[in-house]
Amino acid sequence: MNADKKICGREPDSQFVELAVEVFAMLADPTRVRMILALRDGERSVSELAEIVDKSPASVSQHLAKLRLARFVTTRQEGTKVFYRLENEHASQLVSDAIFQAEHSLGGTPRHHHAGIEAAS
Repeated sequence: MNADKKICGREPDSQFVELAVEVFAMLADPTRVRMILALRDGERSVSELAEIVDKSPASVSQHLAKLRLARFVTTRQEGTKVFYRLENEHASQLVSDAIFQAEHSLGGTPRHHHAGIEAAS
């Protein structure tokens, strides 16, 4: 009877609400947000990410392990080097949207609303 009814994950009673909260919790760390931003343009090694986010490679590896378990990132190995990349476009979009929302909290016209500035920047 309900087999034909599609389940929408965006309803208030969705089974995905708790999972969405876990996604937000995973992104509630500035280092992980910076790493997501650094991976928008493609894959990077731990050492590259460490330099970009100004953290030790050990710290970056711990964050990457969490992001990998949460399926935000995936890996590719080349010899002894491991490269990380975003698993899909959603993490990048979430971070971009959060930054845009943060811009709104400052008052005035947010930078992303100015003519000539792309929202995906």
